[in-house]
Order: sequence, then C-alpha cells, then structure tokens
Amino acid sequence: MKLAALLLLASTVAFAASGKDVSYQSGDETVHAMLFTPAGKGPFPGIIVVHEWWGLNDWVKEQAGKLADLGYVALAIDLYRGKVAKDPEEAHELMRGVPADRADRDLRAAFGFLKAQNNVKPDRIGGIGWCMGGGYALDLALAEPRLAADVINYGHLATDSAALGRIQAPILGLFGGQDRGITPDDVHKFEAQMKQLNKKVEIVIYPDAGHAFENPNNKEGYRAHDAADAWQRTVKFLAANLKDK
Repeated sequence: MKLAALLLLASTVAFAASGKDVSYQSGDETVHAMLFTPAGKGPFPGIIVVHEWWGLNDWVKEQAGKLADLGYVALAIDLYRGKVAKDPEEAHELMRGVPADRADRDLRAAFGFLKAQNNVKPDRIGGIGWCMGGGYALDLALAEPRLAADVINYGHLATDSAALGRIQAPILGLFGGQDRGITPDDVHKFEAQMKQLNKKVEIVIYPDAGHAFENPNNKEGYRAHDAADAWQRTVKFLAANLKDK
C-alpha cells in the first residue's frame, strides 16, 4: 500500500509540475486556473477541464495533465475561487454556493482565454467535466456554439428542446446505471431529444456503476474496468473531433 501511495503521489506531482497557474478575466473578476501544455511547438487543440464538486484538486489536475500528454492544451478551471472541499458536506456547500450566472460567465471566459492562446487551434476547443463539472461541461456546450467537442461524465442534463437546439458540438456522455441522481431514464430522455434534434451524441451507460465511478478516490463506487473503458472512449472521441483527420 505504501508503494502504491508513493507512486500515486509521484504521478500527481509530475502532472502538477507540468502545469502552471494562470488567470483570466470573467466579468469584473479574476479566475485562476491551471494550464497544462504538451511538449512541442503546436498549435494544439484545446480542452476546458471542469472539476467535480470537490473543487480543483489533484485528481482533476491529473486528468488535465493526462490530456496534455495526449497533445491537448488543457485548461483546468477553478469555479470555487481557490477552495477545495475536505468532505462531502463541504463539497455540497461549495457546489450550492456557486452562482449559476457566474459559472456560465467563467466557462465562456475560459473558452475565450484558450482561443486567444497562440499555441491553441481556435476552432478545435472542447470541454470535459465530471460530476458537477460534467453538468457544467453541458452548460458550456449550450452557451458556446463554437465548442468543437464535449464530454459529459455523469453530469446533470438538460431536456428543453429549445436549449438543446443551441448545441453544435458532438457530445459523448458517460453514465452509471446505478446512479440515483442522474438516472438511466434521465439519460435516455436526453439522448432521444438530442437525436430528434439531429445532434451528434454518443451515450454509454455502465450497468453496474454508480455516480463518480471514474475517480479512484471514490473508495466505495470506483470501478476500475468501467473507468478504463470510459477513458479510452474519451481519448478516441476527442481525437476524432479535435485532432486533424
């Protein structure tokens, strides 16, 4: 166990060292984020990475680092203004404390920040999020028609046809069949409405998985096999939609 813990720590530190703290304007506020950049000259596709209800913690930074290793400029944004939850009660409190209009503004501003980077392809910017961040990834697709791809990992869903009609990005949705908050019925309704609107959508429901099954810190709900499959699907989807064909 000690060796495994050390390896995990080393991995996390390596990813954190490859990223840098950046800031961008969101209205009259300054938002901090972590920017992870691939090796080489670029320009590269970009991805906005949205954290779970815990905040911008090491696991989310690790995901951004993994995406950078795959050739994406990954911007891991901080919707909590520097706060990271220590337990579910605090996470719930922080999540409920984010004003919806501020979050939407932060997401749109993050897109603008990435688009302005010299090493980012402005027409190849996607989004990805988990849990709370999965819902905000969908919100980003609703708000930003120039988004080129979007990955929703067990995030809240919209069902209003007028809202969904604004989505231009292809969507990959990954969900747990045992999720009691975002149920398979909710997911099927979302998928059906997207297809009725002729939107590009790919939905995968893992029958035995619950909420947050991709995060190994979720000791009771983590499902390694499903998480590995979800990651491979994510890698394939992002490459198909954001990289040169």
